[in-house]
Amino acid sequence: PDEQKANLKTKSLTPRPPRKPRLERAASLDEKSWRRWRRFKTSQESLTDPNETSSSNGSLQDASLSPPVRARASPCHPCSQQNSLHSSPDTSEANPMGKSKGGTSDLGKRASEISSAFGGLLRGKAFAGGKPRLSQIMPSRPLPPLEFNVASHTLRTANRIDSDCMDYRHYSQHKFGRVSSSLSDSRLHGNAMVYDNCSTDSMKSTFSLLTPIRSKDVRSRSYLEGSLLASGALLGAEELSRYFPDRNIGIFVATWNMQGQKELPVNLDDFLLPADPDYAQDMYVIGVQEGCPDRREWEIRLQETLGPHYVMLYSAAHGVLYMSIFIRRDLIWFCSEVEYATVTTRIVSQIKTKGALGICFTFFGTSFLFITSHFTSGDSKVNERKMDYSKTIQALTLPKNVPDTNPYRSSSSDVTTRFDEVFWFGDFNFRLNKDRETVDSILNQNPGTDVSKLLAYDQLTSEMSRGSIFKGFQEADIHFRPSYKFDIGKDSYDTTSKQRTPSYTDRVVYRSRYRDDIHAVKYSSCPVIKTSDHRPVFALFRVKVRPGRDNIPLAAGQFDRELYLIGIKRRITRELQKRQEQKDQKSSSICSIS
Repeated sequence: PDEQKANLKTKSLTPRPPRKPRLERAASLDEKSWRRWRRFKTSQESLTDPNETSSSNGSLQDASLSPPVRARASPCHPCSQQNSLHSSPDTSEANPMGKSKGGTSDLGKRASEISSAFGGLLRGKAFAGGKPRLSQIMPSRPLPPLEFNVASHTLRTANRIDSDCMDYRHYSQHKFGRVSSSLSDSRLHGNAMVYDNCSTDSMKSTFSLLTPIRSKDVRSRSYLEGSLLASGALLGAEELSRYFPDRNIGIFVATWNMQGQKELPVNLDDFLLPADPDYAQDMYVIGVQEGCPDRREWEIRLQETLGPHYVMLYSAAHGVLYMSIFIRRDLIWFCSEVEYATVTTRIVSQIKTKGALGICFTFFGTSFLFITSHFTSGDSKVNERKMDYSKTIQALTLPKNVPDTNPYRSSSSDVTTRFDEVFWFGDFNFRLNKDRETVDSILNQNPGTDVSKLLAYDQLTSEMSRGSIFKGFQEADIHFRPSYKFDIGKDSYDTTSKQRTPSYTDRVVYRSRYRDDIHAVKYSSCPVIKTSDHRPVFALFRVKVRPGRDNIPLAAGQFDRELYLIGIKRRITRELQKRQEQKDQKSSSICSIS
């Protein structure tokens, strides 16, 4: 009690030193962390100082029972002086006895030591051998609470993609179940600490839109297994659903009698890429009768028009009958080997102008057969045309090596029964059983798409209804004018002395093993191409595709690479020329002389 009275008396008489800068504690430190640090420091001092007295422990206990800013004074002892250095600034002010020995000259040193003490406290550890450390700069106000989503869309540019792929994470999680582990730490996702929507929802830069392949799948995956539903099969259900979720493929089928003209149309866009519908098809099959002399040039023009998204899977010829099959370049891996066969219906002819050409292959588990034909011409030669049909279905020796997908429903006498989907197109030469004047009168009365009166006289429609030709085949509704016979370069029908009757000679028919597998989307002609006396006729189909087995001879990505490169070079050259013409047209000037 006497010492405490003396201390209080001394305090009232001793002038206070100049006020030193206040060092504020971080607002995020609570009293519990402060007491834990004080206990650790005191225990460390008691282990290193053999002269430690009970007064310092008592002062620590007093400090632990009350807030640090109101710590009680302790006896004047070197150890207690050392402890006072690690107290808060308010404690140093309340205990002037701890400053009497050092004076104002030690103020900067003590402030530095106090700052280093706070630096160690903020780092969550005590001093290491009393070595001073720089203090961290802390905000004066409390930090806002941590949110679950701390991702920055501005900073996380490495994991960001286009907005059209924002829903890919949910789809990938449903299909593959490993997206989050590929992009960020799964432990953070599991603890709900960090959920980076920016890097997880959009992942084109870190996660391809292609289906992810696990390492164990790469080790174990093998093709040619022959299993229909095997996991990882190239032609199986999983791969088919990935490319075609609705299992429907778009096919463009066209036929055109070129009349042997050397001159090709300037532009084939309206023919191969009609404005309706908006999207291009997955497969293009073009059959030509009386083709141009330069068949390679015709194929180059097709490749140039379709562009780099398509490759020519196969092309074959039988005299002046040509057929070319183009397919999207990322689908060539799912095609079998391509086979073809020909039939000649006019044996005595030196030039094979009449006959049939067939090409077949399997796409996934669906077999396709495409036949282009040129039947006997003449208004009254219906029986000859039916004989051409019968000879074709019997003489076409397809398939050869590619196995039949359903041999129990096949017939050795009809090639069209040995395939799932069959498309037959060409110049069938069936005419209208009516004179020229009557046909012209009907066309003038119905300049639009109502041609039902004309079809009542169509030979092919009549024969198909009787079942004498194209058994099991169907044809989409016709809403276009007759495709034959035009004056070359004009929209008028034959004005020569022969006055041939306009007719629907160019047709596209189809059949399927399974009901409703083929859906006709559009059936029309291309009136803007006028280099022949025939107008091209085309049809768009949606065809159902089934999964298959890998035990078939695969084409393994085979396509005409040379044609692809030539067509692409032609395409870019044409574009550059067009740009240069537009540039020259803008820079040209017109001078007038008065």
